[in-house]
Amino acid sequence: MSEITIAEALNQALNHEMAIDENVVVMGEDVGVNGGVFRITKGLQERYGAERVMDTPLSETMISGMSIGMAAQGLKPVAEFQFMGFIYPGFDQIISHASRLRNRTRGRLTCPVVYRAPYGSGIHAPEHHSESTEALFAHIPGLRVVIPSSPARAYGLLLASIRDPDPVVFLEPKRLYRMMKQDVPDNGEALPLDQCFVLREGKDVTLVTWGAMIHETRQAAETLEAEGIEAEVIDVATIKPLDIETILKSVQKTGRCVVIHEAARTCGVGAEIVAQISEKGLMDLLAPMQRVTGYDTIMPYNKLEKHYMPSVGRILLAVKTVMEYV
Repeated sequence: MSEITIAEALNQALNHEMAIDENVVVMGEDVGVNGGVFRITKGLQERYGAERVMDTPLSETMISGMSIGMAAQGLKPVAEFQFMGFIYPGFDQIISHASRLRNRTRGRLTCPVVYRAPYGSGIHAPEHHSESTEALFAHIPGLRVVIPSSPARAYGLLLASIRDPDPVVFLEPKRLYRMMKQDVPDNGEALPLDQCFVLREGKDVTLVTWGAMIHETRQAAETLEAEGIEAEVIDVATIKPLDIETILKSVQKTGRCVVIHEAARTCGVGAEIVAQISEKGLMDLLAPMQRVTGYDTIMPYNKLEKHYMPSVGRILLAVKTVMEYV
């Protein structure tokens, strides 16, 4: 079995579902002939035809709206937005209709649509190409928000998202698309949604993160291990609904928690995690929780990009801060 990247794993998942379910269709700007801006849909139009892999006009409002109508009539559209920063024109359709269709029809209709978007920074892209605004979608009732961080999780979580009867916003950390490789058998086995993954066991501090920040967080955990500090690393994976029980179980064991995310600090998903730990696990804490995040400013252009993103050094500083409490 050959190792594949996250980009290849996503393509493998799409190909698997399209092969076994003729209702699965792919749509978006340049997804057909060109295979998508990051080549995630490469080869799919040649294999399944232009009726199932559709190049759309440059209209995010149309993409999000048309996919809702298709989903309501029995199809399973996977709609791609070229970058998360371009998704906002389609936001109204997603919030006002996709998220509400089940409730509006009292369960008569569902909306099995997956909205895929590359997100996050780290590739030296221009303005509007490096957004990390997952908290906007996590705030909306009726939406599920999923963020993979490895080839295996990209494959399994995308399968699960396509099979889910309700709308899923599937955000792909583009910095990781080709950063790592992993053996990913094309066996059609989905991974569970709404569940955190414990990537590393530890007893001294809990590090909670998702998406591309898994990379720096694991690096920090390795550095801490050399210093005699055992860090437990949790990949949230589905930020809405949040699997707070797995996080609480870890905090109960370690007594310390640091939450890391690339998005801006104020009202980020990290604030929700810290709030829930405070409400449900306060007496387990040995130290105040820390957040290591992006800044409350516009993502800078590429020369300053690395200064915006949480670094290994900032994560280590936060961990050492919580370890000062005994």
